[in-house]
Amino acid sequence: MRSPALRHVLTHLITPLLMCLGMGLAYMGAFVTPEPNHLPVAVVGSGPRAKVLAQTVKDSAGSRLDVRTVTTRAEAVHLLKSRDVTGAYVPSRKAPELLVASAASDTGATAVEKAFTPVADQAGVPLKVTDVAEPVADDPTGQGLFFLLIALSIGSYASVAALGAAGSTLPMRVRALLALGVSAVVGGIGVLLAGPVFHLAHHDLARLWGMAWLYSAGILFIGVGLHTFLKRWTTLTMMVLFVMLNFTSSGGLFRPELQNGFFGTLHAFWNGAGFVEGIRSLLYFGGDGLGRNVGTLAAWLLVGLAVTGIAAVYERGRASGPAVVVPEPVTVAQEVAEAEAAEAEVEETVGV
Repeated sequence: MRSPALRHVLTHLITPLLMCLGMGLAYMGAFVTPEPNHLPVAVVGSGPRAKVLAQTVKDSAGSRLDVRTVTTRAEAVHLLKSRDVTGAYVPSRKAPELLVASAASDTGATAVEKAFTPVADQAGVPLKVTDVAEPVADDPTGQGLFFLLIALSIGSYASVAALGAAGSTLPMRVRALLALGVSAVVGGIGVLLAGPVFHLAHHDLARLWGMAWLYSAGILFIGVGLHTFLKRWTTLTMMVLFVMLNFTSSGGLFRPELQNGFFGTLHAFWNGAGFVEGIRSLLYFGGDGLGRNVGTLAAWLLVGLAVTGIAAVYERGRASGPAVVVPEPVTVAQEVAEAEAAEAEVEETVGV
């Protein structure tokens, strides 16, 4: 290719085209065809009738449902609030009841209702649906937490582009301190949006900020460290890690039991899932499972600190090496070009 300018443009087009492909594969693979995949449900009762019903439902659903029996309604409610099951069917000749917890997953509750409505229809009686854990009225589907996750993620990985491009000449310790401060601000913005602005969270705002800070700091430290090695490919890498794989496995729209095994597996340890499930635990389920989710976020932060530490050692080693080339004086044109390159890297950071 004879034109350096054209070659330069085509090289820079690789990143958005890969983003297009990656976003399509991730979002369409995760969200286009949601269907139950070993969705855990329960049938309430201890007699032969309940066991036969559970086996019948299991045989009919195949791998879509994992069916168990529990002795009492109270036990079923406990399993719902600990999110061990997505729904529980209480058989009755006159008034069958389906227990759900829509705060855990509105789409999961809908899927369970679709699965058990035909069971009640066969008996010729209407199905009563009881929600034992509803989201707040300001967030009726419970999906506001997913959009909070998006806001925090964009604030975090866009800041990585700014720190990497505009702050690349700063010592790593300064960039690390900036990452620490930016993550605190991003967490504060998240609390402001979730609390006073949109009323998704009516309590525990301080702990919500702590989780938002942990989540944001993990992303920022990973990104700041990676930028030392990946340079302009950092943006694409961050998009893969914290958008394509992160949003799709977070459980914010569809729980892992409504997705294929790949995203369900990521849900077990990815940072977005740790944040969304942790906030659900905090706001709706009395903190059940909160420690595990905080541990997930803390592990990602430790990874980020390790990556940043390795990058700092690498930069120190490179700076202390023998200077074999005397740099030429920087012209005004070169300064403008470098500034434009930094701005381009920040602008390449695309939303969802």
